[in-house]
Amino acid sequence: MPPSVDADETQERMWNGELLQERSHGESFLTVLKYRFADVGVYFLDEPEAALSFQSCLGLIALLHQMANEGSQVILATHSPLLVSLPGATLLEIGDWGIRRVDAPEELELVRNWRNFLEAPPRYLRYLLED
Repeated sequence: MPPSVDADETQERMWNGELLQERSHGESFLTVLKYRFADVGVYFLDEPEAALSFQSCLGLIALLHQMANEGSQVILATHSPLLVSLPGATLLEIGDWGIRRVDAPEELELVRNWRNFLEAPPRYLRYLLED
């Protein structure tokens, strides 16, 4: 059943005239975050990259940077090497050792694993795809 005219008008008011149904899932997600996170506050996000492409993750980094500059604080759980690269972020890594503070993204196991994989995918894939 197509959305009613009233639903479209409500959506336009909520998202500053942006029609979410005309956007990709990731673009819609970023739009919702942009308008829902407009007030300074403390925000908790659990793996927001799950809905986002590479480009949209970069857009999220810009939004998080803007939010921090405006005085908000964001606590973020992520598996994204892109999101951990946000300048000025406090990085905490959780593993078998417990929780530790890390000074730079390059020190995170997550980043090392992605780099190693991207440098030589066959090194990993040969174990996964053996017949």
